[in-house]
Amino acid sequence: MSPYDQLSHPLALGIFVLTLLLPIFVGFLTLRRTKDQSDFLIGGRAVDRIVVALSAVSSGRSSWLVLGLSGMAYTLGTGAAWAMVGTSIVEMFQFVYVGRRLRIQSERFNSLTLLDYFESRYNDTRHLIRIIGALIIVIFMTAYLAAQFNAGAKSLSTALNIPIGISLLISVILILIYVALGGYLAVSYNDAIRALIMIFGLVIVPIIGLVKIGGYRALLDTLYSLDPALVDPLSLGAGVIIGFVGIGLGSPGQPHIVVRYMSIDNPDNLAFATFVGTFWNIVLGWGAVFLGLLGRAMVPLQSSLPEQDPEMIYLVLSAEYFGPVLYGLLIGGVFAAILSTADSQLLVVASTVVRDIYEKIVRADVEIAESHKLRMSRIIVVITGIVAMVLAYIASDLVFWLVLFAWGGLGASFGSALIFSLYWTKTTKYGVISGMVSGTLVTIIWKLFFRDVTGIYELIPAFICSTLMVYIVSLASETRRTGSE
Repeated sequence: MSPYDQLSHPLALGIFVLTLLLPIFVGFLTLRRTKDQSDFLIGGRAVDRIVVALSAVSSGRSSWLVLGLSGMAYTLGTGAAWAMVGTSIVEMFQFVYVGRRLRIQSERFNSLTLLDYFESRYNDTRHLIRIIGALIIVIFMTAYLAAQFNAGAKSLSTALNIPIGISLLISVILILIYVALGGYLAVSYNDAIRALIMIFGLVIVPIIGLVKIGGYRALLDTLYSLDPALVDPLSLGAGVIIGFVGIGLGSPGQPHIVVRYMSIDNPDNLAFATFVGTFWNIVLGWGAVFLGLLGRAMVPLQSSLPEQDPEMIYLVLSAEYFGPVLYGLLIGGVFAAILSTADSQLLVVASTVVRDIYEKIVRADVEIAESHKLRMSRIIVVITGIVAMVLAYIASDLVFWLVLFAWGGLGASFGSALIFSLYWTKTTKYGVISGMVSGTLVTIIWKLFFRDVTGIYELIPAFICSTLMVYIVSLASETRRTGSE
């Protein structure tokens, strides 16, 4: 049965719709716990370690894992596994070494955002870090958010056979309701639920597939007969492999990921969260790779896939192995996974506008009531969602071009600066600023002029340049300051 025929079954469609509406229910449940801005932006620093671990996995991987990595494995073979190696390793260390210190420091400075922390850490009374950082976040994140909306709308349009404009409107309304209601708590709990659905799909589907094909050896033999390169993880070449592994360098600079560490109830609980998050990062990554490999063995011709798209292999195998109820759940999970990154990014943009720009710069000399800040946060969530929706509808080509380097741009801009600020006492305000600016510029320049020539992902040179700039400028500005005293 094809994915389209399967979802036409009343049970599958009903489960699918319930999966779409579940986040709104969670939003209402968390509404009573969202009493001030701290609750809305970081869950009042009281989020359970399991929720932190699963929501970090869900918001960081989402549709890239379920659709992107499985489609990559279908096309490239075992070499696609390199794309999960870097992120799994980096995020394992990031939970403990970046997460713990950031959690402690952010509470010490009463910081609710990443830019909050930077400004307080370096006593930046001129708000240079906050202004530059806010500009980078709003530009990258709004485009990234629009791309996620666009992807969610396309999947919903395909699943329900409705016009893309209507599906886009439905997608945005669904996400705006629960984010505006429960803020960070609604986002994190929904992401944890989505992670469980992803776990089910990316563990059970590959296991069933391996049993049906006759085991691991039979899978490799089938792939080898199609193309020996599919079973050779080194067939991609050094440049591509380095680029895939280098994806992990972007993790420390993603505001929607590092905010998870700031939200945990106790920094000591990050050790357990590390174990849970890393375990499922690895399991889900390999599950997506095996799913793509099994799909290639069972459906060798890409032209036989719906819309000839290798990223549809998850839907194809799910329709093949499961009945209407489980299929409806899994496909609803795919749509939810796409939006699990979008909701986190939406919250980051809202926190940047309300906390970093409005409260700390525009109204810095006025005491603002918590109720007003909470109301403003909800208003900005809605406005940002509408802007991203319009951008997704009228400029999809531009959005997807931007999203290609959004992960790299954010990672290079904030990642090295954050690590230096936590571990090198000589880091200065100007070192942080130079790292943010150089990381952004090199990401864009490399993407435009050098990536096609070198085959190296732009995040790698951008991260290296940002690291050097933080180090060199910090030393220079520290020496100048010391010399003037």
